[in-house]
Amino acid sequence: MAPSDEYALVRRQVGFLDRTDFGVLELTGRDRATFLHALLSNEIKALTPGQGCAATLLDVHGKVQVVVYVWVADDRIFVVTPPAMAAKTAEALDHYLFAEKVAIEDVSRAHTLFVLVGPRAGETSERLTGVRPPDKPWSHVVAKVGDAPVRLVSGGGETGETEVWIMAGAAEASKLRAALAGANVPPIGPEAFESSRIEAGTPVFGHDVDESVLLPEIPFENLLSYTKGCYPGQEVVVRIRDRGHVNRELRGLVLEGDQVPPQGAEVVAADAAIGKVTSAVRSLGLSRPIALAFVRRQHAEPGTRVAVRFGGTTVAATVSALPFAR
Repeated sequence: MAPSDEYALVRRQVGFLDRTDFGVLELTGRDRATFLHALLSNEIKALTPGQGCAATLLDVHGKVQVVVYVWVADDRIFVVTPPAMAAKTAEALDHYLFAEKVAIEDVSRAHTLFVLVGPRAGETSERLTGVRPPDKPWSHVVAKVGDAPVRLVSGGGETGETEVWIMAGAAEASKLRAALAGANVPPIGPEAFESSRIEAGTPVFGHDVDESVLLPEIPFENLLSYTKGCYPGQEVVVRIRDRGHVNRELRGLVLEGDQVPPQGAEVVAADAAIGKVTSAVRSLGLSRPIALAFVRRQHAEPGTRVAVRFGGTTVAATVSALPFAR
């Protein structure tokens, strides 16, 4: 299937993303919720079984160490990590573990993850399982696809469309693929996904966001609670909110011409470097190159004219608010 056809499924029907490369940690023990609550940037302690959230683990300087999804079950908490980050995240959490009754286990190999994405994701997951997924982002229910137990999780809109995560045992992966094929739900490839998520203005940890990035430099509203107690990096985040500003911000760029800049391409104004591209794609929805980039605050106002320099050439561009399209 051509990327343009896959993109049309994301925007108008439904397809699925294979997220088997994501990590899964399980936290058990009576102190698991209070332990995570003291470390992550979002509210954990008040979540009840069947609820969840997105959150970050910061260092003491307010810089993002990892972005995770937290799903609270009856007897454990699942922490879903970006690819290749499960072991590192488990180690970082374990560093803060002292007298608390908490066990942290990397169960990535025991689970498989798929994401239904598109306007028909909800009805498709209900057709597969007989269970309606919750409406609130990161809330979840237990269900079955055939005889395979699964957990349905309402996603956070990484592509700007409805998303339903399906988590099952690794041994059930072939059954899930067969069920998706039987329901006429095709896979979505990387080009269609990148176009969708960049249009939605969604940064990806390990690509757009790394350990050099302050949380307030990126869209962070769904990752943070200002009313919870202390956690690593909280003082910096609150100080930025109350007393100052960040020196750069993640913004969109709409580029002229047909060239797609590479990651790391310089953003310039009056021939001076003012930022760097983190992701770029030829948008299948806008039919032109677009990018995510960190841009210095003085040039971050939407509509500002800038340029992108790469490969011995300089391409004119315009700063855009995010998302590019809803």
